Amino acid sequence: MKPLDQIPDTLRRSLRAIFSDIDDTITTDGMLSAEAYSAIENISKQGIEFIPITGRPAGWCDMIARFWPVKGVIGENGAFFFSYDHKNKKMIRRYIQNETERLEGLKKLGKIKQKILQEVEGCAVSSDQFSRISDLAIDFCEDVPELPIEAVKKIKEIFVESGATAKISSIHVNAWFGDYNKLEMTRIFTKEVLGIDLDYNKDEFFFCGDSPNDEPLFQYFPNSCGVANIRNFISEMRNLPTYVSYSKGGKGFVEICEKFLDFK
Repeated sequence: MKPLDQIPDTLRRSLRAIFSDIDDTITTDGMLSAEAYSAIENISKQGIEFIPITGRPAGWCDMIARFWPVKGVIGENGAFFFSYDHKNKKMIRRYIQNETERLEGLKKLGKIKQKILQEVEGCAVSSDQFSRISDLAIDFCEDVPELPIEAVKKIKEIFVESGATAKISSIHVNAWFGDYNKLEMTRIFTKEVLGIDLDYNKDEFFFCGDSPNDEPLFQYFPNSCGVANIRNFISEMRNLPTYVSYSKGGKGFVEICEKFLDFK
């Protein structure tokens, strides 16, 4: 991983958009600082589109799409994107699955949930689960005492053995039924909202993240950056970001955004 100072000026001038994880990338210890939020606003004012990609639920994403200075948001690990058309006062919602598929998936996840809660002591259903429409999130450190990595891996293992897709974030194990992911919905968003074929133009985009569940995006984007807390997961990852910030969490995110200001 290279330091931020090695980001070339050519990329700074040609950048179209920044995609970014939220938890522990934009936030610090679960909080969104004024500096991090201002960084998003400043990037947007610069003419660079900003799009969060998160495992957070649909209810949160509706608010983010409406009130944050973003072009849209990809939520529940690629289950959908929301983009608010401020001119026409209309929320655009694009789902990867239809309602029947989502409900069937949630029903199956409900059965697996009981097994996980019984077999992995100390975990809990995430407090934001009531806002979710496609996946199940099991909390291992957000609102519960932090579990050892062995317990976190056990949660994922139970999901996978039951036929679900499961990803470990910095706070939750998220699981769903369906062959989709963050990258697939990022491609769809870029084509349908920005009018750009991402596969042919990905060198004009940037991705920020912090944990192993961001690895497919680190691998895909030639220009990616981890905030400094990514170093905690190096031993668990095969595909690391191109760059790394000097600071952790939101402070690192601010450092990244500052590298792209005043270059358009």
